[in-house]
Amino acid sequence: MPSIAPSMLSADFLNLGKDVQMVNANADIFHLDIMDGIFVPNISYGFPVVDAVASMAEKPLDVHLMITDPAKYVRRFSSSGAAMLSFHYEAAGENMGEIVDLVRSCGMKAGVAINPDIPVSVLFPYLPKVDFVLIMSVFAGFGGQKFIPETYGRITSVKAETERLGLDVKIEVDGGVSPSNAAALAAAGADILVAGSAVFKAADPAAVIAAMRGDYV
Repeated sequence: MPSIAPSMLSADFLNLGKDVQMVNANADIFHLDIMDGIFVPNISYGFPVVDAVASMAEKPLDVHLMITDPAKYVRRFSSSGAAMLSFHYEAAGENMGEIVDLVRSCGMKAGVAINPDIPVSVLFPYLPKVDFVLIMSVFAGFGGQKFIPETYGRITSVKAETERLGLDVKIEVDGGVSPSNAAALAAAGADILVAGSAVFKAADPAAVIAAMRGDYV
């Protein structure tokens, strides 16, 4: 059974407290997308919004950094109460290992994210060091994109490698996730499903979350 992590980027910012309470009552994780307008074309939100969500959150905060200098803000997100923090392989360069160590030294679970055009094999050397990987099933930076079907095979490859190494590394998937593909993603090996539009644009977000979290055994 996968954990469901609604992406707060799709929440109603005029009624943010209501949507935070909805996640508290129905989902497992808050997913917070941080965009800087450089690594990705868009800008999302910053610390005031993260701190506001944290002040009401009863579920863990999962921060996804889509920024050029992820190490710069790791400690600040830790102080905001983040339990999980991922950054992009494409942004880290030669500092991958150091950033992972920094995230974990701040008491957070460390994750590495990759876009759909990056081979999942680049993650393999880091699997013994991270707590989770974030496989983007759309390109980072925009909400509402269509799910890329090749994601299933990418998840399966990472899952097989974690099992080969005997590691408990969670696989998170973000982009175009909905009740229509949640079962297949879980079957492929996904542990955490990030969903924005599918949850917050629905007439009944709680029902959508329940459908995505169904028993896929």
